[in-house]
Amino acid sequence: MARTGTRTAQVGFALLRIVAGLMFAQHGAQKLFGLLGGTRVSLVSQLGLAGVIELVAGIMVAVGIFPRWAALVASGEMAYAYFTRHAPQGVWPVANHGELAALYCFVFLAIALAGGGAFTVTRN
Repeated sequence: MARTGTRTAQVGFALLRIVAGLMFAQHGAQKLFGLLGGTRVSLVSQLGLAGVIELVAGIMVAVGIFPRWAALVASGEMAYAYFTRHAPQGVWPVANHGELAALYCFVFLAIALAGGGAFTVTRN
């Protein structure tokens, strides 16, 4: 029974990694290409750099290419975004509209600490 639970947890964690990575990459696609209802930004700007990180790190996390490093970079970007854009507008994430940045930050931090888990291209 414990073995089944362990395998189920591994698959569940892999699904979390894949879905979080793909969703993060969509934010990059919005910024870089204006896709999915987004507005294209200049590549040579702070938002352009954010878009590159989101697209590249999101794909790397989803596919499992050096997922720890990609997730660490993504987590750092989201921490920076939260503290520079959202926190100055108030203490609570739900009030300063920073809940998505905070959630991505901690999901990617968990992936960076735990590794990519199952179904990765490279070893953790």
